[in-house]
Amino acid sequence: MRKGVMLLTTSLAYGGAETQLVRLAIRLKSRGWEVGVISLMPPKAYVEDLEAVGIPVFSLGIRRKFPDPRPVLRLARIIREWQPVIVHSHMVHANLLARIVRPLAPFPVLICSAHSIDEGGCLREILYRLTDPLCDLTTQVSQAGLERYVRIGAVPCHKIRYIPNGVDTERFKPNPEDRFRARKELGVDGFVWLAVGRFDPPKDYSNMLQAFAHVILNHPESVLLIAGDGPLKKTMENMARELGIEKRVNFLGIRRDIPQLMNAADAYVMSSSWEGMPMVLLEASATGLPIVATDVGGNREVVLDGVTGFLVPPRNPEALAQAMLRMMELSEEKRRELGRAARKHVEENFSLDRVVDMWEALYKELLERKGRKQ
Repeated sequence: MRKGVMLLTTSLAYGGAETQLVRLAIRLKSRGWEVGVISLMPPKAYVEDLEAVGIPVFSLGIRRKFPDPRPVLRLARIIREWQPVIVHSHMVHANLLARIVRPLAPFPVLICSAHSIDEGGCLREILYRLTDPLCDLTTQVSQAGLERYVRIGAVPCHKIRYIPNGVDTERFKPNPEDRFRARKELGVDGFVWLAVGRFDPPKDYSNMLQAFAHVILNHPESVLLIAGDGPLKKTMENMARELGIEKRVNFLGIRRDIPQLMNAADAYVMSSSWEGMPMVLLEASATGLPIVATDVGGNREVVLDGVTGFLVPPRNPEALAQAMLRMMELSEEKRRELGRAARKHVEENFSLDRVVDMWEALYKELLERKGRKQ
């Protein structure tokens, strides 16, 4: 029987959810699945990576926010031509569109994966509830997200399952040579904090910058590296100047060398107001970095407070600053101990191969329910 999986995503960009989808697609392909990827919006990243291993990438070309039936018809046409046995959608817009198109282009199994604890307001939650009968199963990347979805009635408890994000622990691992080289190229010497992510409201970079302004009063040699792009980047650059910390904050833009940047850092910091299960926390943990993060979404499933790092309340620059100072005042050996515990926790619970095993088992389970043996 044909083992065709179509992965549908809202976008293809350098974001955590998109990165996870790409890693899943490539691993499934290597395990013998026929895989295709569809992006609702024009792709901005990863097309070459996918096509290099024989995974076709399609785009629905959505650019406008107001309703347009043409992308629905395009998606239906691609599905009818490709005939996947499984459509696996990721993120809210792709999840809703996959449900809407199913009656127009029937396929055996539909799995919808939510990557955030909050998909963006009551209307979307209502749409999830109304379209749920068109979906075989919804998955959540965090236990916190799963519990919230059931609590608000977006998904019945028997139709949702927890499957976390997974990280490639061979790609992200401690590497002294990378550390030496990256720090030299970046021209950094003192204590280095790293943050990676889009400049969007959920990441609350203003919280981070305010906290770091307090940190450098006590540790003026420290440096904050921020990798990423997004609509609020310019605003945050202006804020750094207003706080007088622009010489100690390096806005790196989009980078393809995140494993090397992780090794260059002494600790990782996350200031988000809400999250699902952030890939960057898994990557930082796999690299052996101790972490200071806000206690939102699935963060506490990755960061074990007092064991692999410290958790603080969201939207509280003072609490974030105090935790960062606490981390910096630990001995180097104690920070390494936190980092070793972080990597061990990820290897045991969030390795990419382990997570792909979970996806394969789920695919086969749902196909067997439909009478399709693998």
